[in-house]
Amino acid sequence: MGIQVIVAEDFAALSEVAAAIVKKKIQEILKKKKEAVLGLATGNSPTGLYRHLARAANKGEFDSTRCRSFNLDEYVGLPGDNVQQRVMHPESYAYFMIQEFFSLLGDKFIETSVPYGSLIEQKRLMAELKANPKDWEARGTDKGKSIVIRDTPKSEYLGWVRKEILDGYARKIRKAGGIDLQIIGVGGRGHVAFHESGIPFKGSNVMLVRLDDNTVANAVADGHFATKKDSPNYAISMGAELVYKAKTVMLLANGERKVEPITQSILDDPTPEIPISYGQIYAAGGGELIYVLDRIAGRELLANKKALARKYVSIREIG
Repeated sequence: MGIQVIVAEDFAALSEVAAAIVKKKIQEILKKKKEAVLGLATGNSPTGLYRHLARAANKGEFDSTRCRSFNLDEYVGLPGDNVQQRVMHPESYAYFMIQEFFSLLGDKFIETSVPYGSLIEQKRLMAELKANPKDWEARGTDKGKSIVIRDTPKSEYLGWVRKEILDGYARKIRKAGGIDLQIIGVGGRGHVAFHESGIPFKGSNVMLVRLDDNTVANAVADGHFATKKDSPNYAISMGAELVYKAKTVMLLANGERKVEPITQSILDDPTPEIPISYGQIYAAGGGELIYVLDRIAGRELLANKKALARKYVSIREIG
């Protein structure tokens, strides 16, 4: 289906345009089947969209009781003495989704799912990884790496992480029939969820990720955590291959920090160094990929319309 790029004036306009597209997609899906399966993202980019979407649902413009959702990622190692404290920690993505979207819905989704990162004890995980180096391998070219646990690890704990936490989340998505519409943002280095720069595309299903030092430092600098010691060092995340199995993928981006990865993801060749560039492979295989950007994030794409045309990328400005 190719890649569509929509450039709106600012964040408010971006949010309104994206919400209108998502609402229409949900309506179309619910005409064809009983449930709409949504993939959801955290971060600043989708917050405006979520407010518009909740408002539309509450007005009866689509039936939220026929929707279910799967989030992209969740931290491992949030502060807290037990699972409940970690799940409801203000920086957990489960908490974010309740605050920014789910609590705004008058009629709730069938079910909302977030990766099971809060079930893992980070200290135990790190001890097991250290004690059983033959049970796993790290994949990636940068400091952020996917920790791939072998099929039959010696460590029972690592075996549980693989079977129940990683494969279990993937099984649940498959059981729901896959994701109809996936909403994603993009990190400053082109990563999607916690599929960090340099992690290979191949085999990137639901992953255990050791976070890049830069990711941890930014979490502290942005005020999410007081110190590096308080910040999680691992996360559970959908990888690019799984993200882009959705029938439609919508990428939202705004601001100066997103200009370079957005531009590279379309104008340059696909590379694991820019994980969202997998979208080119997805679109070439028939997937529907929609970028909704503000004027800043889309600046270089607007300046290279001829190059986009050569790649069969359509671009239009709104407002």
